[in-house]
Amino acid sequence: MEGVLFPLVLTVHILVGATVIGLVLLQHGKGADMGAAFGSGASGSLFGATGSANFLSRATAILATVFFLTSLALSFMATSRSQAPSSVMEQVQPQPVEPAPAAPAQPAAGADSKAKEIPK
Repeated sequence: MEGVLFPLVLTVHILVGATVIGLVLLQHGKGADMGAAFGSGASGSLFGATGSANFLSRATAILATVFFLTSLALSFMATSRSQAPSSVMEQVQPQPVEPAPAAPAQPAAGADSKAKEIPK
């Protein structure tokens, strides 16, 4: 169930976030009415001069609440996963170490050896 729930909440979170961005960009600021008084026409909107404030602000508030709740849900699900490793090093499987081969034995310097002639 958790394998399906996390991607579902993440998808809802991304869609709600994009919708909140769109709704905020659709709304006009408080100074837009002053510009409309001088003929810039900024107060003309899809929902009328006064109707847009109530609908868009309520929709933004509701979606912002959903965004906040999905943020909390995602953080809770991410921290409660026990099977996820906490670091990259936990994912590495330890490899058995091969013992180093023994160094070959040095022949003893005998009477017929040239090792005595090497200057030190």
